[in-house]
Amino acid sequence: MKVGDLVKSKAIKGQPRKVGLVVDLVEKKCWRTDELGKAVNWNKVEPEPHAVILVGESYLTVPLTDLEPLDISLT
Repeated sequence: MKVGDLVKSKAIKGQPRKVGLVVDLVEKKCWRTDELGKAVNWNKVEPEPHAVILVGESYLTVPLTDLEPLDISLT
């Protein structure tokens, strides 16, 4: 994934999928409660790649593992 790619969020139960444009790539820590539980301990996790995506007029920061590239072939 790179800046300028169109992406959509992976299906998450109960949430609509979002489509956006990647405007930046950053490293951030992400606490995953389904794997690590509710008690947050930032020392247990390492930063992982995230994309800053433009969705409508808002910017969202989303882990790359939660995004899928959109194939928009014009041919």
